[in-house]
Amino acid sequence: MKIRLTACGVASSLTFAGILASANPATVCAQAMIPPTGMMDAQHPMPMNERYLKRLPQPVRVGDLIGLPMLDEQANTLGTVRQVVRTTQGQIELVVSYSRWWGWFGHPVAVPLEVVGIEGRQLVSLDMDPEEYAKAPAFNDPSATALPADATIRVALGRN
Repeated sequence: MKIRLTACGVASSLTFAGILASANPATVCAQAMIPPTGMMDAQHPMPMNERYLKRLPQPVRVGDLIGLPMLDEQANTLGTVRQVVRTTQGQIELVVSYSRWWGWFGHPVAVPLEVVGIEGRQLVSLDMDPEEYAKAPAFNDPSATALPADATIRVALGRN
């Protein structure tokens, strides 16, 4: 019985497709091609803050960000978020424990919020390459204020 129903379904869909194709030969099926985040940045440069706003920032509790892995665009772990701070200039930065070995034994690196996107329970470094993490000095800013766990900040969406 299942085989007959499957055969009838396939036959009817092929017939329906044939009717559509003969009625309008210009009918074409296409798939939308949406480029990954940052793909055309070289052709259309824009300020980091404007790029951050175009990624639709969403409210996130600071306490939910602590401990999340930071990934590069190839899904390699760069480190984990240890702290969220506000600098004396008013910028929000994530303090990430960066290491070349899957985030183990890392040194703290300050990552601007504008270069990060959130994808579920992980963060993606969209506009900061792993080489920049390696060259960044260890975070040591006594004037920066740690944000409390119940504070809310806006983190951009990332998509790959």
